Amino acid sequence: MTTPENPQLPGLEEVLAHALAASGEIAAALEEASGWQPIWKRPRTPKPKAAKKKELEDQRERLQDAGKRRLAAAESRRPRPRQSRIGNAAARRDARALSRLRHSNVWLR
Repeated sequence: MTTPENPQLPGLEEVLAHALAASGEIAAALEEASGWQPIWKRPRTPKPKAAKKKELEDQRERLQDAGKRRLAAAESRRPRPRQSRIGNAAARRDARALSRLRHSNVWLR
């Protein structure tokens, strides 16, 4: 669809020339106005020892909580093994012997 030319609207060449002239001014204004620097170029400000320790304590606490959550999630999904319910080695040996007897047919003789 074609539209009739509007004499009030500037032409493409005019708009382009105006934008090019303004871009130089804007860049100059931005450079002088703010002392902005990208974060990787800023000088590092050292943290006090107490702040660093606090940060590490918080991190350790977060990680421990995550570990507890992970452990709880894993334990809730699978049944506990029989071995962990029988306390000491002697009781484990007795249980093993009993299970061998139970699964054999020695008692049929």
